[in-house]
Amino acid sequence: MSTEEPIKEELTNEELQTDTVEENKEEVAEKTVVEPSAEEILQAEKDKYLRLFAEFENYKKRTSRERIELFRTAGQDIMVSLLPILDDFDRGLAEIKKVKDKELLKGMQLINDKLTTTLQQKGLEPVNAKAGDAFDADLHEAITQIPAPSEKMKGKIIDVIERGYKLGEKVIRYPKVVIGN
Repeated sequence: MSTEEPIKEELTNEELQTDTVEENKEEVAEKTVVEPSAEEILQAEKDKYLRLFAEFENYKKRTSRERIELFRTAGQDIMVSLLPILDDFDRGLAEIKKVKDKELLKGMQLINDKLTTTLQQKGLEPVNAKAGDAFDADLHEAITQIPAPSEKMKGKIIDVIERGYKLGEKVIRYPKVVIGN
């Protein structure tokens, strides 16, 4: 049987010296890394804290604005669906005025007033547009143009076909108008 003995390498003096020199260089390199002072660490942490605090304050303000806007326009879908009913009431009242039945007119007028008052309390307002007003594309929707009856009516509203409405500051339906050309 043969036994194999591990071969031991002996390091020479030169090899030992180079190993210790390299270790010393590593230690010196580690020591030359300047650690920040306590004041610098404190300043960095204060800066992080202030940034985080400012970020949180901005978040609170943004969510507060979003919540207010949500409450302001929460009923917009319902209001938009009620607008045709208001239009029907206006047309019905116009027809009842032609019949000259005062009792029927009074009853319909009470119901219409109650409905419009309730909707106004919820923030619905009519957009004022009447014949003779200047046409503004940001506030009105032009359905058609007709020849102006007079020179001063050019570019102005001739007739209002459908009333417009605002909910708060937001226009939810633009008034549909005919303008003079």
